[in-house]
Amino acid sequence: MKPVLKLENLSSFIGAFHIVQGVSLDVFPGEAVVILGRNGAGKTTTLRTIMGLLRVAGGVIELAGETILGLPAHQVARRGVGYVPEDCIVFNFLTVKENLQIAMRKADKETYARQSYALDLFPDLKKAYSRYAATLSGGQRQMLAIARVLQNDNKIILIDEPSKGLAPIIVERVGEALITMKNSCTLILVEQNFPLACAVGDRYYILNGGRSVHSGHVTELANDVQLQNRFLSIGA
Repeated sequence: MKPVLKLENLSSFIGAFHIVQGVSLDVFPGEAVVILGRNGAGKTTTLRTIMGLLRVAGGVIELAGETILGLPAHQVARRGVGYVPEDCIVFNFLTVKENLQIAMRKADKETYARQSYALDLFPDLKKAYSRYAATLSGGQRQMLAIARVLQNDNKIILIDEPSKGLAPIIVERVGEALITMKNSCTLILVEQNFPLACAVGDRYYILNGGRSVHSGHVTELANDVQLQNRFLSIGA
């Protein structure tokens, strides 16, 4: 089976700073892969590099066997990469409905069917469909950011810190939605909430100093306290 996404020795910069210095990973169809690491390890920068938002210094980025290295973000998105950044940016002056509409790549029957699925996944959005995004809670804004991507026909979805700043009860609801999404999506998740990462992920990659340093099945990491403390400072 070929990976949906393949990174090999990926290297990229933010300005003059060499942040990603050798990240390699594979994501296969139907998987949820979590990227873990301490703050500053290069997790968010890796996602932004995949999306064509940063200057690439070298390496490989392949989507379904085709290179997307060096493509601008809009072309990466058109090829089927969905991206939910950590700041869950939505348009406050538009309604939930309008936020969804402007994010559609195609306004066809299939897209509306996927939008309906996303609204079933997040009932709060269905209730707030005609409300302005400015009136939404932080959790609802995160749900909207995910739904905008979920309605499109993506080969893979990148989600950055979906639990950031959310109340525990909302984190639980978002986590349940992500687990359900695994039935129909291939995911990469960057997440600092270790229990959530373990609940959603199938496999993991740990980044340290901009490099991928460890990988395996999430169930193994959940039981390896020494590895957690070494790279993630869980419970330290």
